[in-house]
Amino acid sequence: MRWKQFFTPVQSVDMDQAQGLINNTSAQNLNIVDVRQHKEYEQGHIPGSRLVPLPELGSRLNELDPEKSTLLYCAAGGRSRAAAQILTGQGYKSVYNLTGGYTAWKGESAAGPESTGLAIFSGSESLKDLIVVAYGLEHGLQELYGLMHSKVNHREALLLFEKLAMIEGKHKERLFREYQKLDVNVADIQDFEEQVVPRVLEGGFSTEEVLNRMQPVQDSVEKILDLAMSIEVQALDLYQRAADRQPDKDGQVFLQQLVDEERSHLVQLGRLMEQFS
Repeated sequence: MRWKQFFTPVQSVDMDQAQGLINNTSAQNLNIVDVRQHKEYEQGHIPGSRLVPLPELGSRLNELDPEKSTLLYCAAGGRSRAAAQILTGQGYKSVYNLTGGYTAWKGESAAGPESTGLAIFSGSESLKDLIVVAYGLEHGLQELYGLMHSKVNHREALLLFEKLAMIEGKHKERLFREYQKLDVNVADIQDFEEQVVPRVLEGGFSTEEVLNRMQPVQDSVEKILDLAMSIEVQALDLYQRAADRQPDKDGQVFLQQLVDEERSHLVQLGRLMEQFS
């Protein structure tokens, strides 16, 4: 046993510092690692985090790039401190332990097992395939916001749904342009949409499921924003988990870019939330 690891200094960060690290670091340059057990992860976790239970860490070090910044957390900070000492002792750079663990986390949270939503990703898609899947997910959310816009009478809610649909529309346009770079035979978006996967919302929810969930909150701007943020969080989490299992480097980078874009969406929604609260 390498007893020296038990005395290795660990750099700790509080919740605000951890949130700043996540917001200001590209997904391509950051490991977020949950060292709790599976049931704990399923009940709630930091969006975009990879589950590596502490007992498995030693045998799964190859999954974590030692050159990236690494944020570790557990329930209260004890297990993740031990994990940080292990990684630091192995030569990992910029390792941070979240003080207070997930209990202290007040930011957005994702939920569900690691497999949630991954049925739409086989793990062997080409970059073109990944763009098509991502476009379908974005289209589903835009469709949801459009449907909700037609159902509410609250003026502020109407304006909010318009804005949210516009954000998703711009994201779709960017994805289409990326696809055109790879396939010049696709002339326009209408032509492209004939290839889009069945309409599934970001994060793996069907439009009908989310519509049912939204019925009680249609006329509350704050609740609409809260649910929109929860959907975006699940999307971010899904894209990161799909990136973690993507063997193709270009595909992995693309999915990590989507993670960064979802984080940007969350920031925009957070600012909207501040305006209405």
